[in-house]
Amino acid sequence: MSGILDHLAIGFGLAFSLTNILVAMIGSFIGTMVGVLPGLGPVNGVAMLIPIAFAMNLPPETALILLAAVYVGAEYGGRITAILLNVPGEASAIMTTLDGYPLARQGLANVALSLSAWSAFFGAIVSVVGIILLAPMLAKWALAFGPAEYFVLMIFAFCCLTSLLGKQPVKGVLAAMIGLSISVVGVDANSGVYRYTFESVHLADGIDFVVVVIALFAVSEMLEMLEKVMAGHSVEVKPSGRKLFNLKELAFTWWSVVRSALVGFGVGVLPGAGASVAAAVAYSQEKRIIEAKDPEAKFGKGDMRGLVAPEAAATASAIGSFVPMLTLGVPGSGTTAVMMGALTLYNITPGPVLFETKPELVWGLIASLFVANVLLFIMNVPLVRFFSKVLSVPGWLMVPGILCISYIGVYAINAGTFDLLLVAGIGALGYFLRKFGVPMAPLVLGVVLGNMMEQNLRRALSMTDGDVGVLFASPVSMGLWAAAAAVVVVPQVMRRIRKSRKLAAGAV
Repeated sequence: MSGILDHLAIGFGLAFSLTNILVAMIGSFIGTMVGVLPGLGPVNGVAMLIPIAFAMNLPPETALILLAAVYVGAEYGGRITAILLNVPGEASAIMTTLDGYPLARQGLANVALSLSAWSAFFGAIVSVVGIILLAPMLAKWALAFGPAEYFVLMIFAFCCLTSLLGKQPVKGVLAAMIGLSISVVGVDANSGVYRYTFESVHLADGIDFVVVVIALFAVSEMLEMLEKVMAGHSVEVKPSGRKLFNLKELAFTWWSVVRSALVGFGVGVLPGAGASVAAAVAYSQEKRIIEAKDPEAKFGKGDMRGLVAPEAAATASAIGSFVPMLTLGVPGSGTTAVMMGALTLYNITPGPVLFETKPELVWGLIASLFVANVLLFIMNVPLVRFFSKVLSVPGWLMVPGILCISYIGVYAINAGTFDLLLVAGIGALGYFLRKFGVPMAPLVLGVVLGNMMEQNLRRALSMTDGDVGVLFASPVSMGLWAAAAAVVVVPQVMRRIRKSRKLAAGAV
C-alpha cells in the first residue's frame, strides 16, 4: 500500500504542475465541444490533436494528459445533445436519450444535465480508484477473455435488450435484426466479398455509425416535430426551472449510480468491449432491478435512474479502458488505441514494463484522469443553464438548425453527397418505424455491436476449425451464457408470477 501511495504522490505532483493543469483544462474544454458536435466523438477528437501535441514538442506525460482530458471531455459532451436534442454525440450516449430527452421535454433539462454531470463524475472516480487498487489483478482477469468469450459477451448485451423492449418484444427483436443487417453491409474483411452493396461503390466500406445515429435520432425526430407543427400541435418545451438536482433526487438515484459505475468499470477493463456495451448493460440492469420492485417505474419516459445508469457506466468504462492499455499493451477501446499510437511517436511501448520504466507517465496519467474529471464537473455544472437555453429556441428555427448541424457532421465523414442521401433515406425509415412503435435503441446497438460480434465469432471458429464447442468451453463463457439465459427468462417468470398473484387477489 505504501508503494501505491508513493507512486500516487509522484503522479499528483506531475498532474498538479501549472502546465499540466492548464493542458487538462484546455483538453477538457475541447473534448466537451468535440462531444457536442455529432459525427466527431472522442476517437476523432484525440486523433486530430495528436499531430498538434507532437508538433508543439510536448513531453510525453503532458501529451498523454492532453489526450486523456479530450477523451473524458468528449464522453461528457456527447450527453449534452443526447439530453437536449435527442441526438447522441457518440455510441455510448444512445442509452442516455431514452430518459434524458423525455426529462428535457418535461422542463427538467437543468436537472437532467446536472444529474448527468454528477453521475459521470462519480463513475469516473470509481474507475480511477479501481485502476489504482486493482490494475494488475484486473489485467490478469481480462486475459481470460478470448474471441469466444467476447462473442458470448455480445450475446449477453443483446439479451439485456429484452428488458428494454417492454410489452412488445417482437418489435424490439425486429429492430435489433435491422441493426445487425446494417452492420454487415460492405466488404467482408475475411474473404473480400461484397455483401449487400447492391453494386454500389459507395456502400463498399459499409454504412458509417454516425450516419445511422443522426438519421434515426436527429432526422426522424425532426420529422416527428414537423408532423406535429403541420397538425397544429405545439412543439415548445416547458421552460427549465431549477438549475441543479436536489438532495432528494440525489438520494433517489444514488444506488443506481453506484451499481452502474461498478458495472461500467468491469466492462471497461475488457479490451474492445467499449462504453456502449457498458451503458446498455447498466441501463437494462437498473430497469430490471427497479421494475421488479416498482412495476410503475417510468423507464423510457423520463425516469432519473434511467438517465444516471448509462452515464455512470459509460464514463467508468471509458476510464476503465486504460487498464488493458497500461498493463497489457492492448487497447481497451478505439480511443485508447489511438492514444497508444501517440505513445509510439515518443518511442514508448505500453505494457507491463511501463509501470517500471515510466512510472511518472503511468501515475501522472492516472492522477490527471482524476483532475480532468474534477475540472469537467466544475466547468460543466455552472454551464447547465447555458446549455439548456438551446431548448428555448423556437421550433421553426430549431428544426432546420439541428438538421444543418447534423448534415455538416455527416458530410465531414467522407466529404461525399451519398452519405447525405443515405441519412435522408434511413431517417425516413426511422420515422415510419417510430410510427409503428419500433424502438430505436436495439436497432442502433445492433449497428454498434454487429461488427464486433461477427469478427469475434469468426476468430473463435477459425481457431477450432469451425467447432462451435469453443463457445461453451471456458467457465467464463458458460457463466455468460447462464447470465444471458437468466436475463431473458427471469423477467418473464416474474411477470407471470405477478400476473397470477393479481388474478388470485381479484378472485378473493
